[in-house]
Amino acid sequence: MRFMMIVKANKDSEAGKMPSNELLSAMGKYNEELMKAGVLVDLSGLHASSKGARVKFSGGKPTVIDGPFAETKELIAGYWIINVKSKAEAIEWAKRVPAPHGKNQEGEIEIRQFFEMEDFAPSNAVDRAKELGKELAKSKKQSR
Repeated sequence: MRFMMIVKANKDSEAGKMPSNELLSAMGKYNEELMKAGVLVDLSGLHASSKGARVKFSGGKPTVIDGPFAETKELIAGYWIINVKSKAEAIEWAKRVPAPHGKNQEGEIEIRQFFEMEDFAPSNAVDRAKELGKELAKSKKQSR
């Protein structure tokens, strides 16, 4: 089961303030634990929303809205994608994350499970999505 552990943004991450060396070191150790356990799929930190944009759809038409965005608590500062056996295991990994914004700051990790192709009823669209997944995996191997 794949899960995304989402680090919620705070005022400092939205201001573009970089993590302390202490926090970077702690996160590095945590990331190594994920790797050694064989559960890490991907991870990254994200720039502040001021460097981003949203594409909003209304009546089927897209409108681009440039950042920054007001609701910091709804924004994402970074993520991990892990592949574990259960939601309980994902929660245990999330509980081990070093305080995401430092020891003296509040932080929050949201855990969300990915849909897998097996979750959907058989259809031509699902068959095509599986084909695309195989093509993507093949192109990743070739680009290495």
